[in-house]
Amino acid sequence: MFVHAGAQVVFNYQAAQAQAEELVRELGAGNCRAIQCDLSTTEAAGQLVSAAVAAFGRLDILVANHGIWPPEDAPVDRMSDEQWHRTIAVNLDSVFALVKHAVGQMKKQVGGHIVLVSSTSGQRGEAFHCDYAATKGALISMVKGLSTELAGDGIRVNCVAPGWVATDMSAPALNDPATREKIFGSIPLGRVGTPEEIAAPILFLCTPHAGFITGEVFNVNGGAVLVG
Repeated sequence: MFVHAGAQVVFNYQAAQAQAEELVRELGAGNCRAIQCDLSTTEAAGQLVSAAVAAFGRLDILVANHGIWPPEDAPVDRMSDEQWHRTIAVNLDSVFALVKHAVGQMKKQVGGHIVLVSSTSGQRGEAFHCDYAATKGALISMVKGLSTELAGDGIRVNCVAPGWVATDMSAPALNDPATREKIFGSIPLGRVGTPEEIAAPILFLCTPHAGFITGEVFNVNGGAVLVG
């Protein structure tokens, strides 16, 4: 969607090499590059930003869209330290590192857009998934703080907070009939979202049409959370 809007895009993948290479072939290497790296630590973030600058000369937009959601319910008194630390590392620590290195580049250029992808869980919590909810709530707080910190540098920082979306990550829950019925019942529009319905608001926040928007939590959840 970003390429079709005229952007040159570098995107990260961890394991989906075949799909990444197919997308680059479809869009053209002059418009799109795929970089393999593991964003479960902070080390890869600087390399990813440097690769984008090396490919296209500058960095105008950062979209932090990666994350994990352990699908099995984990009561807090039985959640392992390993699960807690891994979710924090992927969903929060690596986002901090991406923002840190992206902002360093954007300040040299005087301006840019950052969009962090949170979740309804970051606003109302999620029982048995306190690790995920904690990271997504932290991203919202990051956006609010960074939007004021970076406004003077011409860097707009916003958040898109999806609800349930038909992706590989949510498939285990959506494929379970009982869980699916409960999920659909919690959404006023009566369905889950599509990836395109999340991508479009992210794109909007990175255009001149959103030039007077920063620090915003943009809910895209079929009415499941009616206030930010």
